[in-house]
Amino acid sequence: MQMYRREHYLAKLRPFYDDAGLIKVVTGIRRCGKSSLLCSVMDELRERGVAEGNICYINLDRREYQDVNTPEKLDAVIEHSLGKSVSMRYLFIDEIQNVKGYETIVNGWREEGDCSIFITGSNSYLLSGELATKLTGRYIELEMFTLSFNEYLGMGEYLGLPKKPESQVFQEYLTYGGFPKALEYEDLDAKAMYIQDVIGQIFSKDIAARKVVRHRDTFQRVQDYLINNYAAPTNLSGIVDYLKRSEGVTVKRETLANYVRLLENAKILYKCPRFDLRSRRSLRGGEKYYLADPGIRFARNTDTRMSYGPALENALYVHLRSKGYEVSVGIIGKLECDFIVRKRERYAYVQVSMSVQDPNVEEREFRPFTKLADGYPKYLFSLDPLPMQRDGVRHLNLMEFLRADGDLDLS
Repeated sequence: MQMYRREHYLAKLRPFYDDAGLIKVVTGIRRCGKSSLLCSVMDELRERGVAEGNICYINLDRREYQDVNTPEKLDAVIEHSLGKSVSMRYLFIDEIQNVKGYETIVNGWREEGDCSIFITGSNSYLLSGELATKLTGRYIELEMFTLSFNEYLGMGEYLGLPKKPESQVFQEYLTYGGFPKALEYEDLDAKAMYIQDVIGQIFSKDIAARKVVRHRDTFQRVQDYLINNYAAPTNLSGIVDYLKRSEGVTVKRETLANYVRLLENAKILYKCPRFDLRSRRSLRGGEKYYLADPGIRFARNTDTRMSYGPALENALYVHLRSKGYEVSVGIIGKLECDFIVRKRERYAYVQVSMSVQDPNVEEREFRPFTKLADGYPKYLFSLDPLPMQRDGVRHLNLMEFLRADGDLDLS
C-alpha cells in the first residue's frame, strides 16, 4: 500500500534525486516521518523505472541491522546490496548516527560518482562532526518537522478518518500534535502512550547514548519545566531559582545549560532568540523555546487544558521554520513583537493573538507595529472570522493560513 506522500519535502528533494555529488541529509525529531519520506522517494524512483537492484535501503533502527554497528559492517551491507551497475545507484540509510564513524563510508560511496545517497538522523550531532568537515559543500540538509496542519488534514483524509468540523480538527491538532503515527490512534490514552514512547526513545537513543546524564531526575524536571513553559521568555538563572524554590532541586547553571542544549540537539525544543530591531543584533537572555510538536506537551502534562496564546504561537513558529524562514523574538525598546521573520535579508513582523475583538487586546497587539517605520510587511494572525484592516497591517486568520499551507509575502 502506498503511503501518504508529503509533497512539501519531496518537492525540495526532487531536483537532487540523481545528483551523486551531493549527499541528501534529512534531519528531524524521531518519528516525524523521515523514514516514510525516504520510502516515498524510493517509490517515485521505481515509478520512473529504476530497477530494484539499484536501490538499497538500510534502516539502522530495525532488528535485522542491530549488529551493523561499525563502518566496516555498514560498508559490507551496502556492497552486498548494491554491488556494481552501469546505471545510477541509490543508497538510503536511516538513522545513520547509529554507526559511529559512518562518515568515511558515506564519503567513500559518494566518491564512486554513480551513487546518489540519502541519509537521515534524529539529532543535531549528525552535521556537527566529521561529516560536515569532510563534505564541505557536498551535502544539502533538509530539516523535517511533524505534520503541518495542511498535511494533518491531508493525511486524515488519506487514512479515511471520520469527517469533523475543521475548527474541531484544528483544536485537536493544537492539542495532540502532528506525529504521523499518532494520527492513527483515536483513543487519547493511546496517543499519549505513543508520544511518551517517542520521548523515551529520544532520551535513550539520542541523549543518553551520546552524553552521560548523571542526574536523570533533575534532567527530567528541567525538561518538564521547559515543556510546560514553552513560548514564554526564559533565562537560565530563573530556572535555577525555580527548581530550588519549588522543586527542592539544586542544579548548577552550567549543568542546566548543558541539559537545555541536549533537548535542543534532540530536536524536542527549538530556541527562538531575541533580536533587537533597532541595533539589528541578537540579544542574550529572554529567548523563547518552542516545542517540535504540540503532542509533546499533551503527553508530558497531566493538565490537558490548552492555553491558546502559546499554542497558536507554537503552531505558526514551526510552520514558518518549515518554510525556511529564520524566526526571532523582536524587541523594540520596551515592546516585544512576537516574531521577526527573515529570509535573504528581507523581513516581516508578526503578531499572534487568539482574537483582537476586545479593543484593549487590539491596541496591545498593534502597538509594536506603530514603532516600526522601515516599510517591511506587518502581519497579525488571529482566529477572528472577519479580519480587520488597520494601518497597513495584514490581518489573517491563522487556521485558514495554515490550512492553505500559507507563505508570507516579504516584498
